[in-house]
Amino acid sequence: MTWAEICDDKLLAALPYRIESDRWGNVVMSPPPRSRHAEYQTEIAMLLRAKLRGGRSITKCPIQTEEGVKAADLSWVSNERRLSRPNDPVYLIAPEICGEVLSPSNSEEEVNQRKRLFFGQGAVEFWLCDLEGQVRFFDPAGALTQSRLCPDFPTRVVLD
Repeated sequence: MTWAEICDDKLLAALPYRIESDRWGNVVMSPPPRSRHAEYQTEIAMLLRAKLRGGRSITKCPIQTEEGVKAADLSWVSNERRLSRPNDPVYLIAPEICGEVLSPSNSEEEVNQRKRLFFGQGAVEFWLCDLEGQVRFFDPAGALTQSRLCPDFPTRVVLD
């Protein structure tokens, strides 16, 4: 199935699962996130929106990769990149910042694969938030001490 077909499928839309696709267009489902995961995801998106101008923060952003469509838990995309995909159901060029909030079930291999896939589609930075709110930043060359795109973003997100 194409991503547009997946998005238009009423049965899939009614499922309470995270929907992605693999490289062959097969639907891949994973359970919905736990509440703490969703809270970190939302808090990071709100902080990005407050700290960066000229773009938009997005949660669950669908990105076409060489391994199918993967939804970044959090992202920030410039207005310029947003305009590069008018009316498309999926981003062909990744947002500048793509990130994941860890879940207890995530393996290191899975996180590294997602990082590689998002960089492969043009992401400039990959952010990883752990279960305690610690945020780590990466560029294609490796770990960063802070984000270069949003230098004043905290290394720890605190939920009230």
